Amino acid sequence: MAGRKRCRMHGGTNPGAPIGNRNALKHGYYSADAIAMRRLAKAMRRQLRELG
Repeated sequence: MAGRKRCRMHGGTNPGAPIGNRNALKHGYYSADAIAMRRLAKAMRRQLRELG
C-alpha cells in the first residue's frame, strides 16, 4: 500500500476526512434558497449594467 498512511497505534489505514462538508451548511449560505437568491441578484445586476 504505497502512499497510504497507517495508524501508529492500530496499524489500520487512515480513511481520510469524512465525505461532505456539513459545516458549510451551518448558517445556510450554501442552501438551495440562498444560492438561488445570489444567482437572481447577479442576473439583475447584469441587466442593470446593460441598461446603464
